Amino acid sequence: MKTLRLAAALLSLTALPALAVDNPMVGGAPMYDTKTIVENAVNSADHTTLVAAVQAAGLVETLSGPGPFTVFAPTNDAFAKLPAGTVETLLMPENKDQLTRILTCHVVPTKALAADVQKMVADDGGAHVIKTVGGCEFTAMVEDGAVKIKDGQGNVATVTIADVVQSNGVIHVIDTVLLPAM
Repeated sequence: MKTLRLAAALLSLTALPALAVDNPMVGGAPMYDTKTIVENAVNSADHTTLVAAVQAAGLVETLSGPGPFTVFAPTNDAFAKLPAGTVETLLMPENKDQLTRILTCHVVPTKALAADVQKMVADDGGAHVIKTVGGCEFTAMVEDGAVKIKDGQGNVATVTIADVVQSNGVIHVIDTVLLPAM
């Protein structure tokens, strides 16, 4: 009798819809897969510099669009690793083109989850070239299970939070600002 009740309980569980996997918290805020990249990013305390830069570059409308986009989103700490005065200089209106180029080099015009990137890296023998919206070519690698991105200047960013699903794509939080080749 106990076995029959257990079997019935297990069968009833299979009739339930699959539970959605919650997005990770980012910068102390929940990230909702029903919101756009911009709608979620503005709530992350770890991305205030990125949000200010996106606003200064005039990219809010673009990143609020339908996508799909993959955004490698540097944290405030990542921006702080740049030489002193770099962020303030980039935020000046006269440097909007340079800021836009740097930011769009963090955007790929597709939705690529970490598993997708890892597969591309494996299929390409350990390194996969990523072409960005900003015209940059970066190299994706996997080390100790973590996705890493090497920029045009040889800097390497590590994805610290992967697969933050958005209504118009996905965000991967990174610990280093990606820069185009000089």
